[in-house]
Amino acid sequence: MPRHPDALADPIENVLALVADCEPYEQALATWDSALNRGLVERAALERLPLKAVARRLLEDAWPFADAGLETYLRPRLRWLRLPLYFQIWLAGHRVDALIGQRLVLQIDGATHVGAQRDEDIRHDAVLKLLGYHVIRVGYRQIMDHWHVVQDQIMRAVAQGLHRDAQ
Repeated sequence: MPRHPDALADPIENVLALVADCEPYEQALATWDSALNRGLVERAALERLPLKAVARRLLEDAWPFADAGLETYLRPRLRWLRLPLYFQIWLAGHRVDALIGQRLVLQIDGATHVGAQRDEDIRHDAVLKLLGYHVIRVGYRQIMDHWHVVQDQIMRAVAQGLHRDAQ
């Protein structure tokens, strides 16, 4: 978008275009998700702009309902499973970060999952287990620094059929 030469700040559309050009895909997608989630820009307005191919891909993949950046990282990292993936859905009265298939729940804990929040998480995990769900709960560092371990846990759970309804 054109910007007056004396302006000190770029419009969000220009910032997103620069992020698309400069950041790795997952980081750029988290930024685009966040901008849409916070209502800083409208998808329809972005669709009308002459965006480069990389920005068009990000716009296609961006999801305005992502609650935090970590959920954004899950979408491209789990897509290869070719299983139904649901993000930020309600199960047993609470939102879960991801549901893989019909029964495998992936929960991501950030720094705020302590004290009363942690107690509620443990209670909700127990409710989900009693309802027949399988829960994998991981932290921020595991997602960002040890994804291979998380991915291995997910693959093992899928190999055992824990993502499917009991027959």
